[in-house]
Amino acid sequence: EGTYPMISERFGEMLGEQVLPVERWHPYPTAVERDGWDGLPNSIRAALVTEGEGCLGYAWPFLPATGIMEFARSGDRLRFENLYIRRRTALTALVLAECAEGKGRFLDEIVNGLWGICEETSWSLPAHLNSPTRSGGLPDPAQPVVDLFAAETAALLAWTSYLLGRRLDGVSDLIVPRLLAAVDERILAPALARNDFFWQGYGQKRPNNWNPWVISNWLACILLVERDGARRTAALRKAVQCLDLFINPHPADGGCDEGPMYWGHAGASLFDCLELLRSASGGVIDLYDQPLIGEIGTYPLRVHIAGSWFVNFADALPLSRPPSHAVAGYGRRTGRPELESFGAWLAQRPAIGGTRAMDNLARSLYALFDTGANAPKASTPPLLRDAWLPVIEVMTARDRAGDSGGFFVAAKGGHNDESHNHNDVGAFVVFRDGNPLLVDAGVGEYRRQTFSRERYTIWTMQSAYHNGLPSFDGVQQQAGEEFSSRDVRYAADDERAELSLDIAAAYPAAAGVTRWRRCVRLERGQRVVVEDAYELAQSPKQIEFCLLTPSDVTLRENGVVELVGRELSDGRPSAAGEIRIAAPGLALTVERIPIDDVHMSPAWGDHLNRILVRLTAPPFAGTVRLTIT
Repeated sequence: EGTYPMISERFGEMLGEQVLPVERWHPYPTAVERDGWDGLPNSIRAALVTEGEGCLGYAWPFLPATGIMEFARSGDRLRFENLYIRRRTALTALVLAECAEGKGRFLDEIVNGLWGICEETSWSLPAHLNSPTRSGGLPDPAQPVVDLFAAETAALLAWTSYLLGRRLDGVSDLIVPRLLAAVDERILAPALARNDFFWQGYGQKRPNNWNPWVISNWLACILLVERDGARRTAALRKAVQCLDLFINPHPADGGCDEGPMYWGHAGASLFDCLELLRSASGGVIDLYDQPLIGEIGTYPLRVHIAGSWFVNFADALPLSRPPSHAVAGYGRRTGRPELESFGAWLAQRPAIGGTRAMDNLARSLYALFDTGANAPKASTPPLLRDAWLPVIEVMTARDRAGDSGGFFVAAKGGHNDESHNHNDVGAFVVFRDGNPLLVDAGVGEYRRQTFSRERYTIWTMQSAYHNGLPSFDGVQQQAGEEFSSRDVRYAADDERAELSLDIAAAYPAAAGVTRWRRCVRLERGQRVVVEDAYELAQSPKQIEFCLLTPSDVTLRENGVVELVGRELSDGRPSAAGEIRIAAPGLALTVERIPIDDVHMSPAWGDHLNRILVRLTAPPFAGTVRLTIT
């Protein structure tokens, strides 16, 4: 864990004096300040206007009560959430279009969006309500829940009021007071009064991405809406105290055990928080001198494979685009030019589908006025040769720095109680020439089962569906912090990079394994080797593990597996290669796993192939070796 000095200890007593009052904080030009908006490049303004024009005459989606109840009834999240998010993305597009054009053409449609959102009984997603059974899944308007999307909605309304308040007053003097009252009732009041929201960090467990994600929006509401000086200071002190509870126990290596997709709302939202505090204090509250902050910012670069491919341990998608404003911003603030370059490259990448995060007005403003038009260009990403995150125990390595050709390998240790955990201690992935060869499937569409006692009935969460993780007569790894790696060692030089660890403790006693020493080694420019040495307390009838690949599979004699590349989706190919498996009592089969999922299909197409490696009547001690060329 890091030894980061608390924000509240450094600045807490003076927050009320250091942070500018509402009427003096002016982070961006408002819609009536035309010099700021008209000064943007014509191409950017035209694009904003065109997107807003697509929402004129918009048929604002109806959010029925039965749609809210669908999560409690069937576990389905997607139908309601898509309608919910469409309202907010349309409003964001309209607001930016009106600011860019400044002629009042979009105001009526903006009012429709604002009024409709204020009339929603709750801004929280049904999956986040924890409603009692008797409610049928409907929200209680007397008990507003501050979740991720309620906070984002509140910040959207707060920023809209800041940008367009005077223009909206010209339409009706009831609009702005109503939306500000809703922000107070649904976010400011409950977040200040209550201490039982898990994201606040007052519980036993270290908070995850919810903490900075919610707080970045809560801070925006405090700074833009709260005019009572004493209440504003109290809210700011509590917000930074909660943020401390995310930062202080954060792994000192900057690693995000939730994966790069969630870094977009963990590390990137932390950046949003730090920028809000820095801006609102006129630069006085500046935390970028702390080494941990730079390490957190560098995480996406350390797990970047090639193109849009990222190492996707935990509930992460293999195709991702971390928020470029945060990556570049961390680089600029902490003096890491490789991050600035990486952020500039990311800004030019196409958006990746399959995620639920709605368009964020605050991040759009930041990109437009702090980094957007003046961002440096980068034609290639700064591909690191090696990275080692010793706290979360993740290794990445490639043949050559700055070159996606050849092999890339990532492997992990850790434990099985990580945020968004999969039972995957000892798992690895292999890419070749920037394309996937052996992969982590990722995570499917979230349903009620995903965050319940049924989580590990889902195949993507189980160790048996992660590369090379043995099952002993069907006994797999188990969930819990005690199920972890032991005796972890890492080394890298110009010839090789390797991670060695004992994964036996990741299994319950019923597995009967006393030692399973795994070494994942990249021999640069040649091959990837996975060597296991094991000792058993009892002899199982069968040890089985899998290799998961998007490529076509042909099984040859003597433990040889031929992998042939195929087209996955959007023209992305998988890789080709050969695997030689040496193990006692070896038998190989292949099964096809159909993929029909909004999250996984964009990466893998319509299926993955699962190579099942079975060791029949294995001895009490032995070795298993995979050689990938």
